[in-house]
Amino acid sequence: MAHLAVGGLQLVMEAGDNLARIGKEIDLAMARFPWLEMLVLPELCSFGPSTDHAVDDPSSIESFYAELARRHGIWLIPGSFFCRLNGAVFNTAPVFNPQGQVVNRFNKVYPFRPYERGVEGGDQFVVFDVPGVGRLGVMICYDMWYPEMARQLAWMGAEALLIPTFTNTMDRGLELAIARTNAAVSQAWVVNVNPASPMAFGQSIVVGPDGTVIHQSGSGREIITVDLDFEQVRRVRRRGLHGLGQTLKSFRDANISYPVYQEGAGPGAFAELGPLEVPERES
Repeated sequence: MAHLAVGGLQLVMEAGDNLARIGKEIDLAMARFPWLEMLVLPELCSFGPSTDHAVDDPSSIESFYAELARRHGIWLIPGSFFCRLNGAVFNTAPVFNPQGQVVNRFNKVYPFRPYERGVEGGDQFVVFDVPGVGRLGVMICYDMWYPEMARQLAWMGAEALLIPTFTNTMDRGLELAIARTNAAVSQAWVVNVNPASPMAFGQSIVVGPDGTVIHQSGSGREIITVDLDFEQVRRVRRRGLHGLGQTLKSFRDANISYPVYQEGAGPGAFAELGPLEVPERES
């Protein structure tokens, strides 16, 4: 049986250095639930949502998390932090294995524009393998709003989607619906971890590969524990959701090429939308 015991830490954060608090929270979670094999933290939990805290050299931050992963023998996705690279700022999520090694880094593809200024989007997709268990993919927050992201990771073999998030706006309810949709359409586990109140709205969610909500948090601090069954993913993909839609097979077998994705297609009707900018006041 291919199972992975995952913990999501819905943390209370501050707009500043949260590393000491995060270290204590990870130690506490592993003391209370020593059977956990992976921890997932919220987006930008290390230093908060301001690019003023972007780091020039991520090695010291990664050394901090590497030691925690190695000490507890766990896979660790410590949310993300802003990182400067060749003069540009990216929202970066590293992935640590139980030996404390960085196995991959994901740069958020879709910054929350036009509100999140001064942050560049990445251009790489990240999946990684947990030996003997399965393959997992990483997105960050606003990435989940783009179905192409989940589809790409599923095409790369991801059977679970890990999505650190920082949402303190009224669209959190829509994100919960999107998490369920991504799970059902990709026939994959979705683990979406958001910070607790007062910095964000909480409501972290875990969804099974058939779209079933396994757990949805409230707004306060919480340690979420869930056992991801990768054999369930394979069964759902083979037999369909509830024995019904086999979406990945149908997508694979359809004899169609979408014009919007073809080289030289141009913006099409999207050209009429205008620039990406903060809306002006209407009176």
